[in-house]
Amino acid sequence: MRAHEIDYEIFGEEMQYVEIELDPQEIVVAEAGSFMMMESGIKMETIFGDGSQKESGIFGKLLSAGKRVLTGESLFMTAYQNVEYGKKKVSFASPYPGKIVAIDLTEYQGKFICQKDAFLCAAKGVTVGIEFSKKLGRGLFGGEGFIMQKLEGDGMAFVHAGGTLARRELKPGEILKVDTGCIVGFSKDIDYDIEFVGGIKNTVFGGEGLFFATLKGPGVVYVQSLPFSRLADRIIQSAPQMGGKDKGEGSLLGGIGNLLDGDNRF
Repeated sequence: MRAHEIDYEIFGEEMQYVEIELDPQEIVVAEAGSFMMMESGIKMETIFGDGSQKESGIFGKLLSAGKRVLTGESLFMTAYQNVEYGKKKVSFASPYPGKIVAIDLTEYQGKFICQKDAFLCAAKGVTVGIEFSKKLGRGLFGGEGFIMQKLEGDGMAFVHAGGTLARRELKPGEILKVDTGCIVGFSKDIDYDIEFVGGIKNTVFGGEGLFFATLKGPGVVYVQSLPFSRLADRIIQSAPQMGGKDKGEGSLLGGIGNLLDGDNRF
């Protein structure tokens, strides 16, 4: 195996974190900002790209890092290496309420495609690259744009999904229709496209967008119940200072509540 073999355990329910156990000299790479805690004896180092060493030389490293910029991520990742003799643990936290999914790439023929901000961490040797959409409609209206992330290799990778997670294994020719923002990821043999919702009432008054994502088997699909974009929209709508309305604002009970909370608006 090219990738490091790491052991792990996932803790929590709504706000999960994954604890990675590293043998001596083993390395795990993670997105900046996902670090939670680690034991002494682990060395932390900022690196270009994903540290997979698939690309060699200065140009190769810049190309690897540049791919991450296209997916909306930072040029840099952080590598955590156990530099002592015993086993050491390092933990990474989910960025918002949801589930952490462990992806063993050997079970997906060495490749898994996911939304741009789903990747959390992986064993060193896993390549975090880009997956371009080959279909114009999917790129324009598919919710994830022309570019998604692809995880390649033979090691463990961890992705994050919002809310509750659903895993569906599709048979050959079986089609699953999903809200475009609810896709977490899918195996490489899945045929991903979009479909117009149809109908004037559905289009104008449905409130569910104009397009479905259609996922055609065979393969495995992961779907999330609470995409971050949907969560952010609800927060913005509920925040008075950002143009939303307070629950109860304008009513007698709402005014009393504001007064009790120290807000002088009544």
